[in-house]
Amino acid sequence: MTGSDHQTTPATPDVDLDRRVFDMVSSTSSIVDHDAPTRFVYHEADGVLWGEYVGDTVAVGRFCGVRNQARIDISFVHRSHDAETTTGNASSIISRNADGTLLLTEEFRTPDGVLHMSVCREVV
Repeated sequence: MTGSDHQTTPATPDVDLDRRVFDMVSSTSSIVDHDAPTRFVYHEADGVLWGEYVGDTVAVGRFCGVRNQARIDISFVHRSHDAETTTGNASSIISRNADGTLLLTEEFRTPDGVLHMSVCREVV
């Protein structure tokens, strides 16, 4: 899986995700188009998270959830470019890449129950 070969350190709890942007760099559930990856825009206030995402496989997506220090728990819904709707839950761990950017390492289940992992890197 690309994106997982970077050295990371745990992110400090005081990291604010509000208005941060992340691009998906790897996923075990789909091939990531590195020229047009799924892009996530995060908003945060008092530990509550929400945001939107679009990209290579997603026409429109929304998420909301909570953060407890370096752990994020969200619910999501998105519509793919082939008009399929997917809903689910995911958990991510925030870490810091060697270059100082943030990484989100996420675990989620697809509708068939299979556990997957994705990695998103902060866009600066």
